[in-house]
Amino acid sequence: MNLVSLCNLNHGFLPNKSTDLFVKPRFTSFHSRGDVITRLPLFYSKARKNLNAKTSKNLRVGPIFLKSYEDTAKVYQEEEIPKAKLIWRAIKLPIYSVALIPLTVGASLAYLETGLFLARRYATLILSSILIITWLNLSNDVYDFDTGADKNKKESVVNLVGSRGGALAAAITSLVLGVSGLAWTSLLASNIRAILLLASAILCGYVYQCPPFRLSYQGLGEPLCFAAFGPFATTAFYLLLGSSSEMRHLPLSSRVFSSSLLVGFTTSLILFCSHFHQVDGDLAVGKFSPLVRLGTERGAFVVKWTIRLLYSMLFFFGLTKILPLPCTLMCFLTLPVGNWVSSYVEKHHKENEKIFMAKYYCVRLHALFGVALSLGFVIAR
Repeated sequence: MNLVSLCNLNHGFLPNKSTDLFVKPRFTSFHSRGDVITRLPLFYSKARKNLNAKTSKNLRVGPIFLKSYEDTAKVYQEEEIPKAKLIWRAIKLPIYSVALIPLTVGASLAYLETGLFLARRYATLILSSILIITWLNLSNDVYDFDTGADKNKKESVVNLVGSRGGALAAAITSLVLGVSGLAWTSLLASNIRAILLLASAILCGYVYQCPPFRLSYQGLGEPLCFAAFGPFATTAFYLLLGSSSEMRHLPLSSRVFSSSLLVGFTTSLILFCSHFHQVDGDLAVGKFSPLVRLGTERGAFVVKWTIRLLYSMLFFFGLTKILPLPCTLMCFLTLPVGNWVSSYVEKHHKENEKIFMAKYYCVRLHALFGVALSLGFVIAR
């Protein structure tokens, strides 16, 4: 039995001896461990007889969480998160950069090759991509709710709206509209390669989270994310935004492939870091993400070396002139952000309250790196 301070009990009463309390472990909503003390019926009855009526009104019958004052404050702070903030978290607006960056990098690559920028087609594709990401987010919340992974996740859309069916219907609607926009644009461009690449990207998203596959529960989420947003989506957008009545077929060069690899790396890093604060909950429902298998300490090591590999690849692509010099220089300007993400994860990987922000810092790196890469292609033109 853990030792506790009885002065932390509010509206309770002192036991005659320690055996009058029954202690059992319990997990809180943000995966911190605490102890729950429940009064045994015999002790409660005996104590109630010995107390006057006025005092007995203040007795707390339910479980009491015993933690230090600092940890208790964190529990109450977590429970009192404003609903507006929970809605903001549920929307995950910064995460939509994963729709913007592959499209923008593909557009800038097409501009470098052809000198064309098809603004209307770009607008249609970005709207369709946002709808696809909305489907991914909503359906992920629905299926994680089904397995219990999001049971205590307050910013889950299902928990916020109180309707699994409504969230699933919105997800399916977003998918249908998004696929329609992508298919219409692909048919307009008459590019079969782009259609196949986009279909492969969406298929990766489906098997990632949807039954009966749920490959994210087997630790395959990051490879699927890398393929979907990197080689598949970035290359497809490059083909669609470079097509015109004069040019239907763009070359799939080493420059296109290397750019898609860089985009895939930064995108999958976001997904990897989003699991740091969910290790206990994922393990409890059998979701064996890479961080569940590795642990947070080795996970922080992986983040550090992934970022080093990212900039090493950038240096190699620049040195071999696969990427234009402006791209290499612009992307290296984001190196301080990459080092900051690596240091933050290494320092706070054991602190759920702080490591929660790691995925948003990875979003900043992803967005800045993608914008720098795109600007480099435009300048090189």
